[in-house]
Amino acid sequence: MATRYQITASRNVAASAARVYDIISDYRNGHPNILPSNFRNLHVERGGRGAGTIITFQVRAFGQTQSFRHTVEEPEPGRVLVERDTAGPAMTTFVVDRGATEREARVTITSDMTTTRSGLLGMIERSMSSAFLKRLYDKELAKLERFASRPPG
Repeated sequence: MATRYQITASRNVAASAARVYDIISDYRNGHPNILPSNFRNLHVERGGRGAGTIITFQVRAFGQTQSFRHTVEEPEPGRVLVERDTAGPAMTTFVVDRGATEREARVTITSDMTTTRSGLLGMIERSMSSAFLKRLYDKELAKLERFASRPPG
């Protein structure tokens, strides 16, 4: 029986919500600059900005490299962007809200995952992948803040 679980990381970023969303939704010139080194070989198959974009990439974790293909959706353009795995039910959602001022954004990354393992193995898989992805998303949000603080161009 499949078990669903979530991994979430949030951060206040010292840049406007519009600038931050623009970076996240730009898979050619923005998003590649915020990915931690565990993400490799990001390739835009179709599109490149926001909804309709299809990307492929690899993630290096626990001594192995896995390949992924995601489609990008924008259920709330300018605020919510979703990367949906074409091979399964996993998806990652980026939510960008205005922070305390117009020069601050609150960014949340949430991955919805599924494990087919049950019992102790399932619990170990969820625990390890949750801890790994939380660290990865914290690094991604830190890189996003550094990149967003640079002048556009």
